[in-house]
Amino acid sequence: MYGNPVDINDSSVLDRLYEIAEPQGGFIAAHQAVAAGIPRSTLSYHSTEGEALERVARGVYRLRRFPTPPQAHVIASWLALARADAVVSHESAAELLDITDLIPDVVHVTVPRSKRGLRVPAGVRVHFSDRPIQRRREVLGIPVTGAERTIADMLRTDGWTEQSDLAVRESIVHGLTTPRRLRAELPAKWQLRLEAALTAASA
Repeated sequence: MYGNPVDINDSSVLDRLYEIAEPQGGFIAAHQAVAAGIPRSTLSYHSTEGEALERVARGVYRLRRFPTPPQAHVIASWLALARADAVVSHESAAELLDITDLIPDVVHVTVPRSKRGLRVPAGVRVHFSDRPIQRRREVLGIPVTGAERTIADMLRTDGWTEQSDLAVRESIVHGLTTPRRLRAELPAKWQLRLEAALTAASA
């Protein structure tokens, strides 16, 4: 039924799995597992009860020995779209960067507009963009939009809120961006609000 599964407990295979999964919070995509030496046809076997993997989404698995991190939902959602050059963005990026108090109901990712038509997992909101993401950060092994792009994306979606003020302050205090970069990235209509937020951040 499952073909000829390899011994996932073989030290060389397990080492490769851990090397990939560790910086991703214990998660691994199907294509990464295949690259580590597990035939795709046997992934179902290796994710049955008592085996090393747990299937958490289409094409996404978790090594059972890893504790589940608080950001598991973000990691799993990104991995499902990683091959489409997805980058965690908007409120989800703010959550990972820890610059607001927001806990979004869905996971936000941005992908190139050329990827329109891709299969989107439940609980994920995909933003298509022609604008290249110039500055990316890596959090838990996954790409995240930089602070200034994250704030600009949130403004374009929801306008300026108290969370915008908090995001500016936290980004400056923690050295994630600079006033110059924020002024260059944020839409013109929000520049006065930005200056007020920058003044408050430096007080």
